[in-house]
Amino acid sequence: MFLRSILSVNRYSLISILRAHTTTSNTTHFGYDEVPEDEKQTRVNQVFSSVADKYDLMNDVMSFGIHRIWKNYFIQVVRPNSQWNYIDVAGGTGDIAFRYLKQLDRYYPSSSIPSSEHPITSTHTHKVESVEQTRIYPTSKCVVADINPNMLAVGKQRALDNNYHDRIQWVEANAEELPFHDEQFDMYTIAFGIRNCTHIDRVVSEAYRVLKKGGRFLCLEFSQVNSTLLRYLYDQYSKTFIPPMGQIIANDWKSYQYLIESIRVFPKQNDFAELIRSCKFRYVNYENLSFGIAAIHSGYKL
Repeated sequence: MFLRSILSVNRYSLISILRAHTTTSNTTHFGYDEVPEDEKQTRVNQVFSSVADKYDLMNDVMSFGIHRIWKNYFIQVVRPNSQWNYIDVAGGTGDIAFRYLKQLDRYYPSSSIPSSEHPITSTHTHKVESVEQTRIYPTSKCVVADINPNMLAVGKQRALDNNYHDRIQWVEANAEELPFHDEQFDMYTIAFGIRNCTHIDRVVSEAYRVLKKGGRFLCLEFSQVNSTLLRYLYDQYSKTFIPPMGQIIANDWKSYQYLIESIRVFPKQNDFAELIRSCKFRYVNYENLSFGIAAIHSGYKL
């Protein structure tokens, strides 16, 4: 009993630390810098407005191009279902949503018809100014939400180019304050986005709120390499190569510097799994990809 009590205390102490780090402090991380909480979102928006046109190329640089393999595997883990209401959060460029729809069409060829009686065209974005507005229902079986209009603009143009424009609802909204009614979605994904949010626990709690019972939360994110040697090599590559490449590719050193630093301050795999559990998800686990350079975290709403 004594040992169980100690373990319980340690567990909830860890949760308290994580929550203090992400919600109760007046400051938070922006890369290695400590900034006021209300300033981080502005800075993050500036970063992604700057890199929106080069976002996929940026991920190629940061992951040696392996992010494409990770994302394809991520969608295999999702296992798209034509009966689901699906939401991809922080997915403005549509990269995950397009993969989802492509895989869906392989599983269910008839699903290629428009997924809504009132298709959402690429010229329409539902913008949410505050949580005080009346919550909405999804109007498509595939929803992409992102706080940054520049990222959404890239995604909507790509949707037109790939003939997905009538199958996706685009929503400009904060991951911490989604505009949807409770229990609307069967599957919630967020890929390479949650580390840029100010309050990670609020994002996970919102995922729990909008998921139906039995719904699943899946997060793909850069993580902590589990090999000492590989971690050293990847750190050296990140520090010395990626910011200069950002300068060459996008004329933007600082944004790429932030993106690297944001990976380093993101919770380790076990800590993030514990945070997900603290937000009421069950059967929480994670899978490392490429020795932990990235990881997929999973949890269910029961």
